[in-house]
Amino acid sequence: MTPTHTDSAIASPGSTIHSKWPLIALTSLFFMWGFITALNDILIPHLKGVFSLSYTQATLIQFCFFGAYFLVSVPAGWLVNKIGFQKGIGVGLSIAAIGCLLFIPAAKLEVYVMFLGALFILAGGVTILQVSANPMVALMGDPKSASSRLTLTQGFNSLGTTIAPSLGGYLIFSSTSVGEKAGANTVILPYVVLAAALFFIAVFMMRMTFPQTAADQVGDEGNDRSFADLMRLSGPLFWGVIGIFMYVGAEVSIGSFIINFLAEESVAGLEEIAAASYLTYYWGGAMVGRFIGAALMQKIRPGLLLGINAGLSVLLILTAVMTSGSIAMWAILLVGFFNSIMFPTIFSLALRDLGKYTSKGSGLLCLAIVGGAIVPVVQGAIADSAGLQLSFVLPMLCYIFIIFYGLVGSQYKVEKL
Repeated sequence: MTPTHTDSAIASPGSTIHSKWPLIALTSLFFMWGFITALNDILIPHLKGVFSLSYTQATLIQFCFFGAYFLVSVPAGWLVNKIGFQKGIGVGLSIAAIGCLLFIPAAKLEVYVMFLGALFILAGGVTILQVSANPMVALMGDPKSASSRLTLTQGFNSLGTTIAPSLGGYLIFSSTSVGEKAGANTVILPYVVLAAALFFIAVFMMRMTFPQTAADQVGDEGNDRSFADLMRLSGPLFWGVIGIFMYVGAEVSIGSFIINFLAEESVAGLEEIAAASYLTYYWGGAMVGRFIGAALMQKIRPGLLLGINAGLSVLLILTAVMTSGSIAMWAILLVGFFNSIMFPTIFSLALRDLGKYTSKGSGLLCLAIVGGAIVPVVQGAIADSAGLQLSFVLPMLCYIFIIFYGLVGSQYKVEKL
């Protein structure tokens, strides 16, 4: 693996696709899985109260949700390679909807393990969705603008994560009076509505006509290289897998603990429903940053912009750990703004020049989203033993690696595939 100084993203083996409406339809999927993912940040403090959980036990929510990425991503890559991107999207949406419906028996019986099982199935569907949709967006246009295009669609993912905390917090927390013990039944309504929406979108997406891409051919094309071969021959993919692990772990871990962080007397002393509304600033900052980042990447090399954003995130977390009051509160919330371009930029740079192996590479990258399962649990253990505020040093270390990926790891050339 030798470095080269190019940030050209995915090169589609065949003609590029220019179609507005299919891209708009795909963008709606990014909104939906963003909404679903951000609801976990409401579930964690809610179920922590319902079942009297420790921080470590509560973060099993993220462990099961993002653990599904680790177990499902490789089979999902194989499935999408066999049935194509569009059918993969339909399968993913349907499985996610079933997972949402399983919240009904989990809430009625008030069994924490059933919640975790429902989340795992829901996340399995979202994993198939990500393996299908991310590379599809990257391939639908000029390869040189793949990072910018994926960042733009991820902006609508952030719109979902921005709306979810306020709406989900209202639906889940508002029915509980001050001093009253929270009940598990309050989660039923939001997840039933989500199930209905996912089934509707699945039908719509399966009936829609999408342009054919060379990477969307079904069959055995792309199976002549193993996952190990791809990791060995593509430096951007190898380091990108680690980068996605670090980034998702950091982003999810911070989001998981913001409500509890803002409830600390040394920070803001907010009640859960008030803290949930501030979570909107964290995810909303990512949305604004992605729209700005999509424009900036037309002028600034994506890898360089990635390194700058990660460096500023490190400085903000240091501020949150070392200060108190409103300074600590706004420092941690502002990390969301600089998170903005990280996932789509790492994803598109890692898939650079993979051609017919794009779906396999996408499966490996989605597998690395398991960072969202592991990092929050580790941070929860640190919070239980050393204090919540100090535990934010862990995601800070993740951002330090992302600085390396943006400036060095993404610059390696791809060997001939």
